[in-house]
Amino acid sequence: MSLFDLTGQVAIITGSTKGIGKASAFEMAEHGAKVVISSRKQDACDAVAAEINTKFGEGTAIAVAANISDKAGLQHLVDETRAAFGKIDVLVCNAASNPYYGPQSGISDEQFRKILDNNIVSNHWLIAMVAPEMRERKNGSIVIVSSIGGLRGSTMIGAYCISKAADMQLARNLAHEFGPDNVRINCIAPGLIRTDFAKALWEDPERIKASNETVPLRRIGVAEEIAGAVVFLASPASAFMTGQSIVIDGGVTI
Repeated sequence: MSLFDLTGQVAIITGSTKGIGKASAFEMAEHGAKVVISSRKQDACDAVAAEINTKFGEGTAIAVAANISDKAGLQHLVDETRAAFGKIDVLVCNAASNPYYGPQSGISDEQFRKILDNNIVSNHWLIAMVAPEMRERKNGSIVIVSSIGGLRGSTMIGAYCISKAADMQLARNLAHEFGPDNVRINCIAPGLIRTDFAKALWEDPERIKASNETVPLRRIGVAEEIAGAVVFLASPASAFMTGQSIVIDGGVTI
């Protein structure tokens, strides 16, 4: 257990009121971390923080709403975390968006910019806000939730895939920059997971049946199966790992 012990660590997790973000917050709290719950709506954040505090003890979680497209809002998230807990040890960039499905030729400039802004520029902003203290302390872990879309082409979610490939390159670049200061940055690349984000796929019995037939494990993943990797990347268990992308997809990409 000691390799995965997060006692005394403080983690910000974006998009943590549901899905992979929420599951990750619960698992990190289970392993001893203080967690900051963040998404666009304060009431949703409050509800999840209350769940965590009920299960793991008062003061385990705080709730700070932030829209990832708002740089000032992200700075407020960072400032409130420091005010409550005094430091930031772990950043989990989980929140993302995809407002367009269809061929690349049909995407509007506004939709393309929104995908890039929310899925890559916002991560750049947040990392720039928290990395200096980690580097000064000579310790820290940054986790970006990317996607297997960043490893494959797509005729339906091309811009999203571009943004997720950019996340992986962001991690590789910053691993070089931050490595001398013992600050690690890695990505997780999930396959299809049973979350609201992918509900259109798994709610359709025919589509999910056809999809599962291409998966060696013959099923869709669940959020908790990604959360374990978040704990791994945040903990001493992954102390010699940086700049990498962990694929968790039931075997799809093999």
